[in-house]
Amino acid sequence: MTGEESAVGRGAGAGPVLLGVRHHGPGSARAVRAALEVARPRVVLIEGPPEADALIPLAADEEMRPPVALLAHAVDEPGRSAFWPLAGFSPEWVALRWALDHDVPARFIDLPATHTLAWGSQEDAEAPEDERPPDTETETVDGDTGPGPAALRIDPLRVLAETAGYDDPERWWEDVVEHRGAGEGDALAPFTALEEAMSALRETYGSGGHDRDLVREAYMRLQVRAAQREFDDAVVVVCGAWHVPALRRKTTVAADKALLKGLPKVKTDMTWVPWTHRRLSRSSGYGAGIDSPGWYGHLFGAPDRPVERWLTKVAGLLRAEDRIVSSAHVIEAVRLAETLAAMRGRPLPGLSETTDAVRAVMCEGSDVPLELVRDRLVVGDVLGEVPSSAPAVPLQRDLTRLQRRLRLKPEALERELELDLRKENDAARSRLLHRLLLLGIAWGEPAASRGSTGTFRETWRLRWEPELSVRIAEAGVWGTTVLSAATAKAETDAVSAQGLADVTALAEHCLLAELPGALPTVMRILTDRAALDTDVGHLAQALPALVRSLRYGDVRGTDTGALAEVAAGLAERVFVGLPPACAALDADAAEEMRRHVEAVHQAVGLLGDAPATGHGRLRGRWQSVLRVLSGRDTVPGVIRGRAVRLLLDDGELAHDEAALLMGLVLSPGTPPADAAAWIEGFVGGGSGGGLLLVHDERLLGLVDAWLTGVPAEAFTDVLPLLRRTFSAYEPGVRRTLGELVRRGPGAGSGATAAGAGTPGFAADLDLERADAVLPVVRLLLGLDDVDENTNNDLAGVTG
Repeated sequence: MTGEESAVGRGAGAGPVLLGVRHHGPGSARAVRAALEVARPRVVLIEGPPEADALIPLAADEEMRPPVALLAHAVDEPGRSAFWPLAGFSPEWVALRWALDHDVPARFIDLPATHTLAWGSQEDAEAPEDERPPDTETETVDGDTGPGPAALRIDPLRVLAETAGYDDPERWWEDVVEHRGAGEGDALAPFTALEEAMSALRETYGSGGHDRDLVREAYMRLQVRAAQREFDDAVVVVCGAWHVPALRRKTTVAADKALLKGLPKVKTDMTWVPWTHRRLSRSSGYGAGIDSPGWYGHLFGAPDRPVERWLTKVAGLLRAEDRIVSSAHVIEAVRLAETLAAMRGRPLPGLSETTDAVRAVMCEGSDVPLELVRDRLVVGDVLGEVPSSAPAVPLQRDLTRLQRRLRLKPEALERELELDLRKENDAARSRLLHRLLLLGIAWGEPAASRGSTGTFRETWRLRWEPELSVRIAEAGVWGTTVLSAATAKAETDAVSAQGLADVTALAEHCLLAELPGALPTVMRILTDRAALDTDVGHLAQALPALVRSLRYGDVRGTDTGALAEVAAGLAERVFVGLPPACAALDADAAEEMRRHVEAVHQAVGLLGDAPATGHGRLRGRWQSVLRVLSGRDTVPGVIRGRAVRLLLDDGELAHDEAALLMGLVLSPGTPPADAAAWIEGFVGGGSGGGLLLVHDERLLGLVDAWLTGVPAEAFTDVLPLLRRTFSAYEPGVRRTLGELVRRGPGAGSGATAAGAGTPGFAADLDLERADAVLPVVRLLLGLDDVDENTNNDLAGVTG
């Protein structure tokens, strides 16, 4: 009798064929495929949520490419969800595909997700508030997961590995399972051996410390019995090896149903979603938390000589990174890996041997390129795909449509995206990413641009994570399209915003995301909050966001007239309330108010792009406020110093007047700490104060004279403040200041007028050097591209 005849011909009552596996194990996957070819069952039962039975045919779709996952979420609470990931080397996926290829029914038999999700919610609600777990998946004894509190679980593989004398469960599993050739000998032999081992563990540890496994196994036993009756015992079950002894145990139907009585329920939706190898490397889904999904995928897919093929992949990756790796390196690495395996008593080289060989031969002992190998190959950035016919919430379908139209494909590998908002497609991409951010779907994260700092350019850092599918399901409550959902979310956020700054930030987001439907509500609430808020700090914090919104609206062609009026009114209120608010502040409050003053100054300067604000009037009013701040003794020195500096930079204060104010502050009658704070405000904060002292030796001389005159008992108090101020300067500026102080500030001022001072600085304009700069300036401004008449006009102006 053949092996096939013996497997099928056992007759009714012989019991199902139980294939205990390691989730995401390529050796288990190969063994399952070989066992199914021998057993030829009439039905395949797989550990997983039975609500997914209707989704099984999609696994045969040409668009379906693992890794993928079954996603279940509560309809009324999409954030409560659970995943069942499947890679190409997962035994469950292999069983699904075998059943579909051979027209054999496949069914999931684990506890339904409708109970799993409700059970986790009930446990969380009953737990004390300070003991409630986060809404995450947790690992169970056999590597399965489900929502709910974590408990102390054993690791069956670790116990078996330690029993066999191994200190590494992964290495033990590779030696016992992964390095065993598929189809060699009895195809069911490995499952029989693993069942015996797990039976011994279950006798010792029971359910592993969690009663949920007992409930799940009771449900699975009921499903297996029903399949046996329907298919005359020609049943194969693929499940976690930990469950096999429990499924084999003889129990009554009544006892199993008693365990299931009274389980909570919640309405659940389920679909397929893309997954990633990187996400498989975490403890999630079936909980395997495998460290090397890329390596496992290679082992499963390599037709022969897996070590040689793997090291060839590594060599290709390192060559792409401009490292010198030849065929000789590959040959030597293979020999070293095989030698290490022999010395360690292993049947074949595993990941540890190949890694050691790569480090020694291809990386010259360095772990730096080895980290690249681990990130790109051992783990990998493979992102699965699901067919468009898979069930999805309307918001997901709209997002998929937009992604295709904008040619913005989700990718597991992080990448930077440069957008030029003057181009229609890039502007549409920007709007989509900003709308998703508003909805809490963080596919893209704004990053600092390496090019222009203008408002027409944006840089995004994109990376698609599987959890975003849950965020999309959650955001589906706001609308059926990305635009409608973002609009509804913005309006709700505006109503519930706690402070004025929150509303102004939301207005900025609405302009970035181009949500004209939400702007009226946001503007109405913004106007109301601005009228009622009397805290000058809040107003000063809100004004810059409004001004940025005006600039964004300008580059995107958005009508921002109403926003400009609000910004102008807000600026007037800041002007009136700022001087009283700056009086009698401690050091921390003074530093915070200094930042507000700088932000308002920048905002007033940017308001020149909005004619409706009456820029000239606002600018004049602000200069008057700065003069008041600079001369009021009750204002902290750091704010007075910054006000003087801002007036000086704008040309509203002559150098002589600035020097006079500094001289007054640095006079012996001023406490050293107050004088040091004034200096920090004037030349600190990384605002070019060092260059100001380099170019104006009179100011440097005043600072130097004051510092040398500080009494010894006060010097230690002001030193930390001065060190913080001057340490922010660039090394070249600090070096130049040191040379000037060594020479003596002001010593060369007379020589400078005579032309013998610091090179490049003189009393009069050097026309020859100035003319040499003009061609470069014209090139930067693009003036060489205009017509001849315009050139002549511009030449006359610059001349």
